[in-house]
Amino acid sequence: MSIQSLPWYRQFWPWFVIALPLTAVVASIATLVIAVRDPDGLVVDDYYKQGLAINQALGRDRQAQALGLSGLVRLDPAGGQLALTLSGLPANADTDDLELRLVHPTRPHLDRSLTLTRESRDAWSARLGPIAPGRWHVQLESPQGAWRLAGRLALPEQQQALLQPNPD
Repeated sequence: MSIQSLPWYRQFWPWFVIALPLTAVVASIATLVIAVRDPDGLVVDDYYKQGLAINQALGRDRQAQALGLSGLVRLDPAGGQLALTLSGLPANADTDDLELRLVHPTRPHLDRSLTLTRESRDAWSARLGPIAPGRWHVQLESPQGAWRLAGRLALPEQQQALLQPNPD
């Protein structure tokens, strides 16, 4: 039996030619599903207001630097606890509660905001539920918004983050 006498669907080349565009269609559908399930959160509509907020944040960083503040955040995922040790805080500062934000760089729906309760003179803590692995920006602010410290955390490899003012 020669190749010419075989029907087209039993030959290699027609299926090869059909497979090329078919893979492009399947890849396009997969890309569409990924885009719909996990939208990109990088673009903001009010970029001017965001720029003004950045200038205000820089003033808070300078205030933290002037006070000589620094901190260390430690995570205990097994116990569901987050602990903060803060140094450089003046003795007369009224900061029973502090605000800590865990910000995911590309997925804003994963962001967390925690209120830390004072445990001792330089220690605060809060309950922390499960947190997704990845890189996180950690921001610590005074309740009045007078100062701010920032750091980075890479989970699950890193269980603690050094918090410092960003002067620039």
